Amino acid sequence: MFKRISLALAFVTLFSWTLTSVSSAYSSSNWMGSLPANTSLASLSIPGTHDSGALYEPINGTAKTQDLTIAQQLNIGVRFLDVRTRHYGNAFTIHHGAIYQNQNFDDVLNAVIGFLNSNPSETIIMSVKEEHTPANNTRSYEETFKSYVAKNPDKWLLTDHIPTLGEAKGKIVLLRRFDMSQTPYGINATAWQENTTFNIQNAAKMKIQDYFKVSDKNKKWTDVQNMYNEAKTQNPSWLYLNFTSGYDPGWIGIPNIRSVKDFLNPKVNSFFTTNTKGRFGVSVMDFIDEGTAAKIISTNF
Repeated sequence: MFKRISLALAFVTLFSWTLTSVSSAYSSSNWMGSLPANTSLASLSIPGTHDSGALYEPINGTAKTQDLTIAQQLNIGVRFLDVRTRHYGNAFTIHHGAIYQNQNFDDVLNAVIGFLNSNPSETIIMSVKEEHTPANNTRSYEETFKSYVAKNPDKWLLTDHIPTLGEAKGKIVLLRRFDMSQTPYGINATAWQENTTFNIQNAAKMKIQDYFKVSDKNKKWTDVQNMYNEAKTQNPSWLYLNFTSGYDPGWIGIPNIRSVKDFLNPKVNSFFTTNTKGRFGVSVMDFIDEGTAAKIISTNF
C-alpha cells in the first residue's frame, strides 16, 4: 500500500514538474525561440498592432490606436508592427493620417533593434506604408527608406517570400506597402486593397482582412472570425493578416476608433479563451493588451 502511495506521489510530482517546465518554456519576450527553426512565419498565430506608433490624438477617439509604446508592445509578445511614415525633409516621421505621433522612424527602429539585440531568437514583421503628404524632400521615398536600412543592414531581411524562423531570427522582415524600382525587395504588399478582404499572390501568398470603416460592428466580427477559421483549416503556406482594428465613421463623420475597439477586443479575447491551439495568422489589433497577446501566443504551443 505504501509503495502504491509512493508511486502515486512520484507521478503527481513528475506531472506537476512537467507542467511547470512546459509553462515556463517561453516568455512573452522570447516565445519564437521556443519553436522549431524550420517553422514558417505563415504557420503561426502572431499578436500584432495596427498603426503601431499612434499614441496621440487631438480629439478623443480620432487617431490614437495604442496605449503601449513600440518597446512595450514587443515585450508583451507583439511580433507584427504596422508602421506609417510621412516622408518629410528626407526623413520619416510617424503619422496616423495628418497627425504627427511625436516620434520618428529612427525611434521605432531603435526600439525594434534594441529588442532584437536583447532577444536574438525573435523576429519582427514590419509593414511599412507611406502616410500623409510628403514635403521638403530632395530624394524619393525609396531612397530615404534605403538610407535607414543602410544604417543597420544586418538587421533587415529583405526576402520576397515568407521566411522561416531560422531565416528571420534576429531580423526585421519587411512587408512593403510602397513601390520600389529595385525588386525583389521585401515581401511585396503593394497590391493592397482598401476596406475589404483580399488576396495578394506573388512570391509570398497572403490573405488580408482590413475592413476598417466599420459601420456594422457585427459584420466586422464575422469577417474576423471567418479569417481565423480559414487560417486554421486552409492554405497552410499563406500568411493571414487579420485586422481587428477599425473606426466607426459616426453620424457626423468624426471617426470613433474606441467604439470599435470596445466591441471587438473583448470578442477577440473570448475567441482565444476558447480556441487555445492552432494556427490563426496575425491578429492586427488596436489597443492590444498583455492578456490577449499571451492567449494568441499560447495557441502555438
